[in-house]
Amino acid sequence: MRKADVRKAMGLYFIMGTPNIRNQEPLAVLEAALRGGITCFQLREKGENALQGDALLGFAKKCQAMCRLYRVPFIINDDVDLALALNADGVHVGQDDEQAALVRKRIGPDKWLGVSTHNSDEVKLAEEIGADYVGIGPIYPTATKLDASAVVGPELIEEIRNTFPDMPTVGIGGLTLANSGLALQAGADGVAVISAIASAENPMDAAKAFSKLLT
Repeated sequence: MRKADVRKAMGLYFIMGTPNIRNQEPLAVLEAALRGGITCFQLREKGENALQGDALLGFAKKCQAMCRLYRVPFIINDDVDLALALNADGVHVGQDDEQAALVRKRIGPDKWLGVSTHNSDEVKLAEEIGADYVGIGPIYPTATKLDASAVVGPELIEEIRNTFPDMPTVGIGGLTLANSGLALQAGADGVAVISAIASAENPMDAAKAFSKLLT
């Protein structure tokens, strides 16, 4: 049941932090995305002018409350202390963040754990330490993550799907309406996007358009 829930949540996975929003109010963007049909939300508060301390806690609480209203899982990127303080639904970590095995110990068996992966070896390790899903990417070049790894293309998704058929997967990195179909055809359970929704003139319409791809 849990695996099925995770797989379903991977459909349209929105990632956002205040530095990703330019001319709109971040909470308004999140609400628009929720109304547009996102299935999971990850708060990734990193980069220049990122919120910290009480400001971050306050913002995260508002995001979490909004996600609960729409019954969408609320995931925290990397910040285990914040996730525990809020009793978030899960934590997502990269290869350079706190080791996934340690994160699993800290959050316990009931919270979701996602891991960013760039090859089969990293997926195998994620599976061994009890990750609930893996992000595969970057599928295409991305400007959102300045230290992104080498582009892997949809081919890696297909390889992972064939090698680890039980592992829920979400493609990430440079995904747009125009190219997300290839990631889905390759076997991803869904697509993770940042700027395609966060930078859209109308985030709700952008989310709706992605949702149509998934039906």
